[in-house]
Amino acid sequence: MSFQDHFSRQSAMYLKARPTYPDELFAYLAGLAPGKEICWDCATGNGQAAISLSPYFKQIIATDGSAQQIEKGMKRENIDYRVATAEQSGLPNQSADLITVATAAHWFEHDKFYAEAQRVAKPNGILAVWAYSEARILPAIDELMDWFMYDFLQDYWPPGRWYVRNSYETLPFPFEPVKTPAFFCNMQWTRLQWLNYIQSWSAYNNYVAAHNTDPLDKLMPKLQLLWTEEVRQICWKLHLKCTRLNVTAV
Repeated sequence: MSFQDHFSRQSAMYLKARPTYPDELFAYLAGLAPGKEICWDCATGNGQAAISLSPYFKQIIATDGSAQQIEKGMKRENIDYRVATAEQSGLPNQSADLITVATAAHWFEHDKFYAEAQRVAKPNGILAVWAYSEARILPAIDELMDWFMYDFLQDYWPPGRWYVRNSYETLPFPFEPVKTPAFFCNMQWTRLQWLNYIQSWSAYNNYVAAHNTDPLDKLMPKLQLLWTEEVRQICWKLHLKCTRLNVTAV
């Protein structure tokens, strides 16, 4: 089975440069789960979601198809990092109370992953997938970044990225959804931190590989004029899809 690896080459930057998810999200998902034994954090990357889930479950099984990402996974005693794809997890049947996918489901072979999730989920187990789309900083900066992301870098995003652009509204999800609250990632970042975040994008790295030049050269003159404060508030809205699998009668 093919694995779309968009982040191994920038795994070190990914580890330090991505926004963190709100604690309220993980408390909410743990509250939905039928038990607190096992959570499967699929496509864990560097373990950002796994770390936040670890206080709520006896064991977190955190899988990713990228060995480089798994090597950089943030350690906790109850997190078991494994190299495995979303579609072939290696987990036992009906073993997971909660299955999470943080900003990665758009890369999957959806039919195969959902079949795997249904196999792995306990009765009434929860599947939650989410992503964040464009950050909101300041209207003028937002406009500039929309140009940079979707005009200048348009041809360098892998196809799955457009599910994120559409706020996961078009992401295949053939389940009865659970109505969820709104969640947001909020960070206080310097301009350098923002640039590090850009350098973790797949499109940024695809551009560099294609042209051997830095696309930030096209962005920086305008960004420097607009981002004059030392630190700015940055907000990403989370697009969460959540369902209960293998539902049994109460």
